[in-house]
Amino acid sequence: MLSSMLLGRYIPGNSIVHKLDPRAKLISVLLFMIIVFFANHWVGYGLLILFVLSVTKLAGLSIRFLFNGLKLIFILLIFTFLMHLFLTKGGTVLIDGGFFTIESEGLITGIYITIRLVLLVIITTLMTLTTSPIELTDAIEKLCKPLKSIKVPVHEIAMMMSISLRFIPTLMDETEKIIKAQSARGSTFMTGSLIKRINALVPIFIPLFMSAFKRAEEMAVAMEVRGYQGDAGRTHYRVLSWKNRDTIALIVLLLFGALLLFVRQ
Repeated sequence: MLSSMLLGRYIPGNSIVHKLDPRAKLISVLLFMIIVFFANHWVGYGLLILFVLSVTKLAGLSIRFLFNGLKLIFILLIFTFLMHLFLTKGGTVLIDGGFFTIESEGLITGIYITIRLVLLVIITTLMTLTTSPIELTDAIEKLCKPLKSIKVPVHEIAMMMSISLRFIPTLMDETEKIIKAQSARGSTFMTGSLIKRINALVPIFIPLFMSAFKRAEEMAVAMEVRGYQGDAGRTHYRVLSWKNRDTIALIVLLLFGALLLFVRQ
């Protein structure tokens, strides 16, 4: 399951979403995070789902592939749904269990909030799947360029964010290898009391941290050998180019937001 995690992975492709400027994709994701809160009933959420399905199709990916890679967040989604189901009150009482009640407002709110989280995770995952870490770094640096005037190390921050994002799937793969190696030696992680399960994780975390520190040191040495000095005198091999399709994509997203506001009324 860990090896199938999609967060931080990049899948090369030739779709229209892959061809968009990374700045346009980053701005679109930020706008979508705002637009998703415009929906307040089933019509708005239906439009949001249809929009995300369309973007996924344009990216040349399948929803089944995305859901298989997002299984790890299902626990968070279930927890969020149950919290709203039991704690949000209002409407008709559906189940009266004495010390707890499930009411219609809690059920509806739980479903809507869960849909919001799923859509946000999918749209951000689509951005990372269709945008290489280098392009994402350049996009963050370009968009935050005005902050350089107040001495904010924009390039260094963008580089750290990109490296951190890129290391997520690498560490997940490393974790799965360690788990398989420990299991082959007779270690068990899913049996016994809670204390025993926590203690069984120690042989995983120690080599994982050692591997992470080793990779970080190797990367630091490689960057130093290549003469990396931050943003000082640095040129770009790939120059970002904003095209008409990027403007059209943002206009379509803004029109979609206006449609949701209209439906909300």
